[in-house]
Amino acid sequence: MASLERPAAGDAAPYYFRYIDLVPDGDVLAILAGGVGETRRALAKLPPDRETFRYAPGKWSVRDLVGHVLDSERVFGHRAFHIARGDMTPQPSMEQDEYVATAGADRRPLSAILDELDHLRRSHLAMFEGLDAPAWERVGLAAESPVRVRSFPFILAGHEIHHRRVLVERYRVPSPE
Repeated sequence: MASLERPAAGDAAPYYFRYIDLVPDGDVLAILAGGVGETRRALAKLPPDRETFRYAPGKWSVRDLVGHVLDSERVFGHRAFHIARGDMTPQPSMEQDEYVATAGADRRPLSAILDELDHLRRSHLAMFEGLDAPAWERVGLAAESPVRVRSFPFILAGHEIHHRRVLVERYRVPSPE
């Protein structure tokens, strides 16, 4: 499969370009494939007692943040699947704070959350690799905004990059680079 064209204005809601713009040039599927490994490396030396650390009252814990990346992976992959298959049913918004509040990530070891993210990511990569050219160009509605299927790998990769940066900047996790 040829490298995917970077999304342009109109391919996704303007909000998502805060993630899309973080993705370096290159094969986005290869970048996406390496993302969970980079997140694991960033968190490798985090002691278990720091997994529930919150940098301020009311903020997510490290486990919550990685659980949010997992939830987002599931939601964006679901949206990509529906739109790629030609299902024009509008896809709902994701209320991230409600998802985190009910997910119970702090009751799970960080390694289990990362394992689930890795499994889900590999599943999404297999799905993406099986799409044909027309599927990549399909546009549907997600969270009340038009989105082109080829935007999803960039959104997923950039979203994870964004949260790895948050881990370094706010949670004082060592940079994986």
